[in-house]
Amino acid sequence: MSANPRLPSLKLLLGFEAAARLGNYTRAADELYVSPSAISHQIGQLEQQIGQALFRRKGRGVELTIAGQLLHATVLRSIEVMRGGLARIETYADADLVTLVCPAPVAHGWLQPRLERLQRLLPALCPIVTVDQSARFVDQLDIDIAITHQPLRQRDVVDRPFLDDARVVVAAPALAATLAATPRAEHPQHARALGLESDLTDERVAPFVREQLGDFARAAIYDDPRLLLDAALRGRGVALVSSLLAADSIARRRLRLLDGYDELAQAPLWIARAEHGVRSELVLAVFEHLCAMGDAPRSRAVA
Repeated sequence: MSANPRLPSLKLLLGFEAAARLGNYTRAADELYVSPSAISHQIGQLEQQIGQALFRRKGRGVELTIAGQLLHATVLRSIEVMRGGLARIETYADADLVTLVCPAPVAHGWLQPRLERLQRLLPALCPIVTVDQSARFVDQLDIDIAITHQPLRQRDVVDRPFLDDARVVVAAPALAATLAATPRAEHPQHARALGLESDLTDERVAPFVREQLGDFARAAIYDDPRLLLDAALRGRGVALVSSLLAADSIARRRLRLLDGYDELAQAPLWIARAEHGVRSELVLAVFEHLCAMGDAPRSRAVA
């Protein structure tokens, strides 16, 4: 067999799939609005091209051979992929949709609380928010706007510094009140520390963690910053978290910044969109409104 066998036509595969699913050439023909002889001819062509029998007769119908079962499973997966792609294209054709890719902590703590305001400014807007960080280009996965930790440095893409971030020490209000009434040196006697696994090995963050929270016993370590935030909200301990992730919880007074602890500045986040051929005016409007909501200096150039 050839290393790259010629693919059968979609027409033959759809006829085969219908016959396999229905177990009958006549019912398959009715579903596809062709004659039973046309289905029989298509199956014959497909078997000839593949070089194996795909069906055997069973009563008044047919059943799949082993080769037919293998091909049917493959065809079903392929059809579902095509249907998903077509559905995505149909959805993306809606001019009111704007797709944003964003790191999960930023989407959770900063973007989500601002979507309501954004939709008041742009009533037609229906945002699609994805935290799929595999998208590295604005034109990948139908992305209109990307919020990233580094500028994309992609040709024909506008990159702007967007949001400043910092690691800050926080606690739930009741625990924060207890610590506020206690000398800083005695805090480890009244609380334990919550940590993020990646912080413990980061060459810049790990020394800061030891400096600020090294005297605390550990309550728990998480591999997802959103789980770390949830533990802090539940009062399980003090936590070093992204200020962007904690922003909404602090604004709602569900978390408090702890006095007497330093914060560690982080590299700014960037926002990007296509420079030319933007899909709709709404994309441009969303981009400009988000930039206005950001706080990183506009004058900072792409390094």
